[in-house]
Amino acid sequence: MLSGAKKIFTIPNMISFFRILLIPVFTWAYLEDRMVLALVLVALSGISDKLDGTIARRTNSISDLGKMLDPVADKLTQMTLAALMFVRFHGSEDVWMRRFAWVFLLFIGKEVLLLLFALVVLLLGKRPVAAEIWGKAATVAFYVVMLLLFLAGPGVGVVTQWVKWFVLPPWAVQALVVISVALTFIAFFSYVPDTARQILGKEKKEPVDN
Repeated sequence: MLSGAKKIFTIPNMISFFRILLIPVFTWAYLEDRMVLALVLVALSGISDKLDGTIARRTNSISDLGKMLDPVADKLTQMTLAALMFVRFHGSEDVWMRRFAWVFLLFIGKEVLLLLFALVVLLLGKRPVAAEIWGKAATVAFYVVMLLLFLAGPGVGVVTQWVKWFVLPPWAVQALVVISVALTFIAFFSYVPDTARQILGKEKKEPVDN
């Protein structure tokens, strides 16, 4: 029993739980226009995500639960951020921002599909495909773009509230978000082949040494 508890209550797992608990807090801060607090909490979530993996590797505390919790925390955080940006852009007085709001729904759709795929794989008693280079690049790009929007996005930027000229022009916002969306879907389609093989029971066989 004690050994099982140790595998659950590892520092990396507690960090993942902490990141999940942060989601409703920064959502509340964002919706209440406490943008500085929301920015700090999102940055804290991103930093703790990096610490999670580093601590797990250095302390040899990688666990099956941790391999599930970390991506779940990532996906829930990303879906929440995308949803908040959709709400803010959709409710903007700027016509361009309202028309561009739908792009954030692409992030949510992709994460929902990946969660469904992972659920199917788990129900089959298998382990979901781990993040590859494209997945990691897409995650980094997403957080960078979200932080830039938090800092200087039209109508949503924290710094912009005090320094009026410090604002990203619409074309820059569009370019950043589109690049992030592109990386997101490249990552998504890189997951599909291996995930499909898992679901169909046709995983790649490891070569056997003679």
